[in-house]
Amino acid sequence: MGSEPLGLPWTCPSTALKVAFATPELQSLVRRTNLAEVAEQLPRALARAGTDVRVFVPYTKDIDPSILGTLETAGVVNIPDGTDPVRIKLLRGRLGELEVILVDHAQLFRSRHPYGDSQGPYADNWRRYAIFARAVLEGLDAIGFNADVIHCMDWTTGLIPVFQQLEYAGRKGHGAGKAGTYFAIHNQAMQGSFERDILPHINLPHRWFQAIQGVELGGKVNYLKGGAEFATIIGSHSPRLVAEVADRPFDDTVLDTLRRRKKDLVGVPNGVDYRSWDPASDPLLAQTFSAGDKDPTAGKRKCKASLQQALKLDNGPRTPLICVIGKFDTDGGFEVLTEALTPLLERTVQLVMMGPGSPEILERLHTIEQTFAGRCRIIEGYNINTAHVLLGGSDMLLMPAHFHSAPTLCSIAMRYGVVPVAYEHSGLEDCLVDLEHNPKASNSILFPRWDPETMLEQGVDRARTAYKDQAGWKQLVQRCLEVDMSWAATAEDQLKAYRRVKRRLGKK
Repeated sequence: MGSEPLGLPWTCPSTALKVAFATPELQSLVRRTNLAEVAEQLPRALARAGTDVRVFVPYTKDIDPSILGTLETAGVVNIPDGTDPVRIKLLRGRLGELEVILVDHAQLFRSRHPYGDSQGPYADNWRRYAIFARAVLEGLDAIGFNADVIHCMDWTTGLIPVFQQLEYAGRKGHGAGKAGTYFAIHNQAMQGSFERDILPHINLPHRWFQAIQGVELGGKVNYLKGGAEFATIIGSHSPRLVAEVADRPFDDTVLDTLRRRKKDLVGVPNGVDYRSWDPASDPLLAQTFSAGDKDPTAGKRKCKASLQQALKLDNGPRTPLICVIGKFDTDGGFEVLTEALTPLLERTVQLVMMGPGSPEILERLHTIEQTFAGRCRIIEGYNINTAHVLLGGSDMLLMPAHFHSAPTLCSIAMRYGVVPVAYEHSGLEDCLVDLEHNPKASNSILFPRWDPETMLEQGVDRARTAYKDQAGWKQLVQRCLEVDMSWAATAEDQLKAYRRVKRRLGKK
């Protein structure tokens, strides 16, 4: 294993905290899941806060290198791959304030997508991301970046903490020698689980195939488990999970590792790009507004009237306008919503639904739309400009899904003064406070059971009752507008977590 430095590293402040990000996705380059947004927005916010950041991404088929300007070769690293080494090239470019390092190999990455194709996940993903993990660690030395923290994102980076602790920790003069690792778990469902016979091929001794302080889970090599076991600090986007993990029963999942390491587990919620979503300067709105206005609901009323006119809805300023944004499928809670649609529209409300769905579902929705003409509109597919206008003019955001992996949509809605109506246990507990449970700090209406009747009676009906109290509703909207879910706030919390990484290393 070795590296060949080529060229000089980008200059950076010598006193700045040095953080290397490793991610399979980056929003401006390749997007397959919500991880792409976090992987770009968080390091951008950290860079703006004065952190010295490098982002390592596999150079996959999706990437248009011209986005990064003129690429230069930053180094070449030789990575063990079973009995033979593989040669990986590192290419350096810039994405605004970020320096991006593409990990390049023609067969492993550049000719393929991040995870798989139409046939499913690639069979050799275990090899691809073992090599990526080693390329990041060797790459730090190749580009002359002595990282304080390596921020690893989900299972594809799970072997970085393993290799760093077993092979690099304390290595003098190496870019990864003094680094701590922060392993961020965004999606527990995708774990990178492979047969144990891969161990010699990823150059990991069999003695580390164990449940405690090892990579074994359920009789297989589990990359997510490995990252959680060997990382200096483990991160979750849910502070609620961190608070509750100790009380959950052992169940032979990766949560067992989190329970055992609860003192090394931190929760840092994801942020929202308020530069893209800001009602104070949004050119798509009929009237801008913000939390600082004397009456921000006045601006929303103008947006609502404009939206009603554009969608040919009845012009009822005191009729609550409810929007639904998301896929019309099981994951989006459509099986509950579809049973509630007719009784919902028989109430004094207006409903606008935007999202993709099967032809059969869309045909059914359009039939309901015709039945309740002037009170219901269906917008097929997702259009980001329409989303701005829809949130600007809506009073409530109905979120029928059983579980939300990220609070992004409800955070954006609150930024636009839209009150979320959601299932109480849907994963949004970190950012939503129910009106009844805490009236002075509330920003939402939460219903306790996931069924059509409860959603209508304890969700929509409670929201309608609150809407009739104009003074109380104005205060509720004001609290929504004041919620700070910006990436700048997230970056502050993330820097606190990095300081825990450094303190943890100091105790070793």
